[in-house]
Order: sequence, then structure tokens, then C-alpha cells
Amino acid sequence: MPGTSGSHPDIHWPSGFSPEQAHGFCQAQDVVHAPPATVFALLSDVARWPDWVPGVTEVRAGPLARNFEVWLHRHRFEIFVGEHVPPHRLGWSGIGAGVQLYRAWLLTSVEAGTHVVTENVVRGPAATSLQVSSPLSARHVNSLWLAQLKRLSENAP
Repeated sequence: MPGTSGSHPDIHWPSGFSPEQAHGFCQAQDVVHAPPATVFALLSDVARWPDWVPGVTEVRAGPLARNFEVWLHRHRFEIFVGEHVPPHRLGWSGIGAGVQLYRAWLLTSVEAGTHVVTENVVRGPAATSLQVSSPLSARHVNSLWLAQLKRLSENAP
């Protein structure tokens, strides 16, 4: 897929989910002025996602389980955690109607707090039609998710 050269070299892609094999790819990164453990705790508390993750309206899970269900923009996704290395790495695959995805989070300690990189790949007919009809939509949602994570992490007690 064109435009994937921006993938972070330390992201671990599962077989079949590299940016080169995807119909859509996006990345967002920022420095969060909070320790990696704070950022990781927010990401892994999936039961609270509807409170702050853009488009998520419901989650069926407790603290990060190996699989859970998410309703994103009225579509159900089954999520399977593929990478869980507190407080530095988190990655999951998702399967929904006409789309498969993989989202990776890389949290690196830096002097100012945590450098956060999130990357997302999508495959399938729904992903293809979204890329054609709204190529900036996934990037926008990715950026909003990171902005919310930054705001909550920096204001955490």
C-alpha cells in the first residue's frame, strides 16, 4: 500500500497485518507529559473507553482481557489482544463487518514523559470503500484518540 513508509520501525505487526498488506494505514504520535504506566493504565482500562475514545459507545469487558467486544460507530468489533507488555506495548486485532484491523501502541519513556506512537492498519471491503470515500477519516479518529489519551494522562491524579 502506498504511504506506509512512515511506519515506526519498532511496531510489531502480526502476520498479514503489515501496512504494506493493508487497505488503509494511519499513524499518530505525540509526547504525553505523564509516565508510561499512567498512559498504559488508561489504554488498558477498556471498560472506560466509551467515556473517552472517539466513536466507542459500548465495551463488554473488564480490565484488559485477552478478548472483548467494542461498538465503534454503531458497528460491533471482536477484539483480540496480540501484544500486552506493560507499560510499553499494546496491540490488538479486531474483526467487524467487512473489516479487519490491527492497532498498535508503543510507549517510550522520554525526559518529558512518554513518547506515544499509535498505528492502525485496516483490511477488507469496508476498509477499501472508506479509503475511497473518506481517506482522512481514519487519521482524524486516530489523532482524536491520541489527543484524548494525552489530555486524560496529563490530568490523571
